[in-house]
Amino acid sequence: MFTGIIEEVGEITTLHKEEENLHIKVKAKFTPELKIDQSIAHNGVCLTVISIEEDTYSVTAIKETLEKTNFGNLKKGNLVNLERGMKLGDRLDGHIVQGHVDQTAICIKTEEAGGSWNFSFEYDPAMQNITIEKGSITINGVSLTVVNSGKNSFSVSIIPYTYNHTNFHNLKEGDIVNLEFDVIGKYVKRINDLR
Repeated sequence: MFTGIIEEVGEITTLHKEEENLHIKVKAKFTPELKIDQSIAHNGVCLTVISIEEDTYSVTAIKETLEKTNFGNLKKGNLVNLERGMKLGDRLDGHIVQGHVDQTAICIKTEEAGGSWNFSFEYDPAMQNITIEKGSITINGVSLTVVNSGKNSFSVSIIPYTYNHTNFHNLKEGDIVNLEFDVIGKYVKRINDLR
């Protein structure tokens, strides 16, 4: 379980394909605090630490993860948003995030807005996911509030701190991002669909 509050931005140092799996090494400041079997969200994707070496650790993404996320596009040197699992009893500063990406979206517009930034996204409506105005959305692991919600599009506004302390400062039009829709909203939609 995560909150969508990014702890730091890590750097991909190595990518190694083995059959259908992708082994990923990440350089992060908090690596010395990690342990094997720990869950970490990488751009919103929950992956398990399988090895630790000095300031880098390794995780593995399986075929399903590569097909449903932007991990198939990862390159050495890419920056990823990182968050360790939530501790029971901690404040929930973002929203409830599972680390299970629902689908990807494409960034269709970025604009500076007087000290903040606006980002707009489109996603495939075939999966029937929805956003609502002022609802929660997770983009590359970052807990954000939806503005300008459309049928298969939405926008978010980013404050300077989030822009500078996540990989949003590298995001440009045409980039693919991971989306996790609000879990409560997904359950409500599912119940309504069954009626």
